[in-house]
Amino acid sequence: MTDIRQIKNTSVYPSETTSVWRITFAPLVWALHFAISYGATALVCAKGGQVGALRLGLGGVTAVALLAIIWLAWRAWRHWDIVRDRDWENDAGTNEDRHQFLGHAAFLLAIISFIGVAYVSLPPLLIQTCQ
Repeated sequence: MTDIRQIKNTSVYPSETTSVWRITFAPLVWALHFAISYGATALVCAKGGQVGALRLGLGGVTAVALLAIIWLAWRAWRHWDIVRDRDWENDAGTNEDRHQFLGHAAFLLAIISFIGVAYVSLPPLLIQTCQ
């Protein structure tokens, strides 16, 4: 049996299903960067590899992660739509308010993820040796 409210809500903003997933993309980039950075560092240090090549590789991975998060933040900013309507509060519970709230939440998570990637990249880039 289909609920009429469910049909009505999905027909107004059909992109809401994907918007819920988009909230997780910036923290996912952060988590992948964390795993790659510390995994590669552990592997290179355990095998006695070159730290210079590791730093160069992690610098590239960090640049790609930061660019991806900036792109996701820009998309979330546009999704939030704060410039067009100047509505800082979305507390009415309408479909548009829910739509803009998802953009706001994704934007804030992108900011936190950017800071997280920056902090995760500091130890592997600043430490001189594995000893």
